[in-house]
Amino acid sequence: MRRIFLSGTGLVAVALTATIAALLFPVWSYADRSGTGLANLNAGSVPTRWGPLSAADRDFVVRVRLAGLWELPAGQQAVERAPSAAVTAAGHHLVDGHAFLDARVREVAAQLGMELPSQPNEQQRGWLRTLTSESGTTYEKDFANILRSAHGKVFSLVAQIRANTRNSLVRALADDANTTVLDHIRMLEATGLVDFDALARDSVSGTTASPSGPPPPTPGATPASPVPVTPSFPLPPAASRANPTGGPAEDPAASPDTP
Repeated sequence: MRRIFLSGTGLVAVALTATIAALLFPVWSYADRSGTGLANLNAGSVPTRWGPLSAADRDFVVRVRLAGLWELPAGQQAVERAPSAAVTAAGHHLVDGHAFLDARVREVAAQLGMELPSQPNEQQRGWLRTLTSESGTTYEKDFANILRSAHGKVFSLVAQIRANTRNSLVRALADDANTTVLDHIRMLEATGLVDFDALARDSVSGTTASPSGPPPPTPGATPASPVPVTPSFPLPPAASRANPTGGPAEDPAASPDTP
């Protein structure tokens, strides 16, 4: 009986030990398990002298290049057609901004050993075909709204990359992209042709609203008509190139570990 009692106690002790180990093991190994966010980030990153380059970083660099491949021609088209002063001004900013940004992205890609696309994707080519086939008021409205919608999507991506990247080259490129894209957004909105209701509907399509929802509008209230902003022609200096001392522009690649 004493032997049986000891054997039973031993089994209970073994069972308790196994249970505690089973509970603790997932906690210990969680950060390294395949499928977790950290594991996926590390698996998709490659080391560089400027910091880890993630899959999201590489996607961002490619998207900056793709944006220039169709938005610069769209700007050139607006300048050539000169349908109105505001649309022509927006076209000039698109050309100048993407000429600069394309040079920057090719510089960054070369340093990181990345290949870049040489033509826009099918959706972007479709937008160019649409604008090319139009004229007059229809062209002006579609120019302002197609490009404003595209820039809005890129703007949110730039913010995400700028906040999270561990690579200093990508961080500097995001600074330049932020300055350029914001300038283009302002110029497109300055045409007075942007449909902000359509932009809002597009931004929430496919999302689920809060059960309580926003407060209802005041009965009888009429939204004020948008007032076009007077365009400011000079392109703002790119963030990574600005030098407050007035000396030569700084090269972000010169200091690989600069935050």
